Amino acid sequence: MIIICQKPLKKLKINGIALFPFIFIRNPEDKKNNVLINHEKIHLRQQMEMLVIFFYIFYVVEYYYWLMKLKDADQAYLRISFEREAYANEHNLDYLNVRKFWSFRKYL
Repeated sequence: MIIICQKPLKKLKINGIALFPFIFIRNPEDKKNNVLINHEKIHLRQQMEMLVIFFYIFYVVEYYYWLMKLKDADQAYLRISFEREAYANEHNLDYLNVRKFWSFRKYL
């Protein structure tokens, strides 16, 4: 399910976010952005595989690990294994049909 949620996302530097079981997007026209939606759907699959709560715990732990190591918030975000998998495969709209269980591990 895609929800257009402009006000809270306008304060952030993001166009979309997956919070199981929803995808929140900033701009109504992004509902047709297949790459953005695919990126967020990859996150939804990751969240399901890790029983949602463990995804969020691991995401935050990994972010802070990279933040302490790199001293750069943007670079830390980009080094998170979940994000690396999603960015690497967001243009492959068939990816979720062929993706193996816990594929994010190869991006650790």
